[in-house]
Amino acid sequence: MNFSQISAWSIRNPVVPIVLFMALTLAGIMSFMSMEVQNDPDIEFPMVVVSISQPGAAPSEITTQITQKVESAIRSVQGVRNIDASASEGNTSVTAEFEIGDDINAAVSEVKNAVDQIRSDLPDGILEPQIFKVATSSDPIAYFAVEASDMTLEQLSWFVDDTVARRLLAVEGMASVSRNGGVNREIRVVLDPAKMQALGVTATQVNGVLRQQNLNAAGGQSEIAGSRQSVRVLGNADDAFALSQRQISLGGRTIKLADIAEVTDGYSEQTAMAFESGKQVVTFGMSRAKGASDVTVFDEAMLKMAEIEKENPGIKFTTLFNSVDYTKSQYKSSMAAMIEGALLAIVVVFLFLRDWRATVISAIAIPLSAIPTFWFLDLLGFTLNTMSLLALGLVAGVLVDDAIVEIENIVRHMRMGKSAYQASIDAADEIGLAVVATTFSIVAVFLPVGLMPGVAGQYFKNFGLTVSAPDPFTQPVRGCMPP
Repeated sequence: MNFSQISAWSIRNPVVPIVLFMALTLAGIMSFMSMEVQNDPDIEFPMVVVSISQPGAAPSEITTQITQKVESAIRSVQGVRNIDASASEGNTSVTAEFEIGDDINAAVSEVKNAVDQIRSDLPDGILEPQIFKVATSSDPIAYFAVEASDMTLEQLSWFVDDTVARRLLAVEGMASVSRNGGVNREIRVVLDPAKMQALGVTATQVNGVLRQQNLNAAGGQSEIAGSRQSVRVLGNADDAFALSQRQISLGGRTIKLADIAEVTDGYSEQTAMAFESGKQVVTFGMSRAKGASDVTVFDEAMLKMAEIEKENPGIKFTTLFNSVDYTKSQYKSSMAAMIEGALLAIVVVFLFLRDWRATVISAIAIPLSAIPTFWFLDLLGFTLNTMSLLALGLVAGVLVDDAIVEIENIVRHMRMGKSAYQASIDAADEIGLAVVATTFSIVAVFLPVGLMPGVAGQYFKNFGLTVSAPDPFTQPVRGCMPP
């Protein structure tokens, strides 16, 4: 079927193209309304980080006792390309790099299993290893300060950890809420040297027994009433008093922890402070989950904090920083640029062709080419971010180019005395191949950008494919609507 046949068929059967374009436009509108708004596209770096802390340990000790062992364990994980490690006082970080395209969640699980296998070989004084993947979505979207007129710093810290964080994590799309400043709750065990000497026990022995007993562990499975149930062994003490009454075996005898130590419920030493307007406050940041909208998560979080302030009159939240205002302004300016570009294109058509019918057709062709693009982007899992909106702004004028050329050629043939039907057929046959070549030359330029490998390819994927996506939609619009 040549181009004149397509135009002739569209004229004889107008219902089919009209229904097709209406369906694509409706799908595009629905997709646009459901797409999330973000600042940057979600990018997952093929990296897994293992962070282990041992308070007070020197870098040389951490390197030999922790870093080297963790590196050796990670080397056994399949797919590891490169391992980088660093050690500082009290902390070590080991980063494993994988191939682009590998399942990063599976990689995190394998690295965790490898570290768990050598856990018994690591020093007793380390904190629980932190294993996580690197992703742009983990960056905080906002920081807040919290102050309370009727709470101490300790009470405010616990309020943020127990109430604020719990309420905010209930917001759909919220990934984490991390507190900065304030103090951490801890149970202190102050040993009595005289009592310990009388019983012939050491602090190391007490520490080892408490580590073994004060934990929750998996207890396997049990069959109850014909169904298999998971069993857990609960060893954690509920409070300081319960821990002080814990029976421990030391030096061949069983004693209570309270017999050799004073156990109190308190707070750790403050290592970081935050001030707002000269007053000490507690701050926290929040991060969204991958695929969630910056704007939606932030707005829902603000509503939750307003509820908390209403329920607790002494609490006041202050926004220190947020990237969402910039995201909103970028979104609004990009949408405005697209609309302005479309309107200017329509004005240019009218000024040069001086034909109201051609102008109306151009005005219809722009949304029919642009709106279905959102349906295609939604199918690809894209969001409305800086790169995709930049691409849409770039192609706003390109979308109507093919229709303008087609309309101008039809008008030229009509001025030669031909009927509208014959002019449409002759015009489409005359320039059809050239217009298709022009359109797909744009695809040939920008599609490779969207298919670039590596981390840069993940970032520009939204841009390249978004520029390329609308162009194929212009062809049926050009071939069917102007005739």
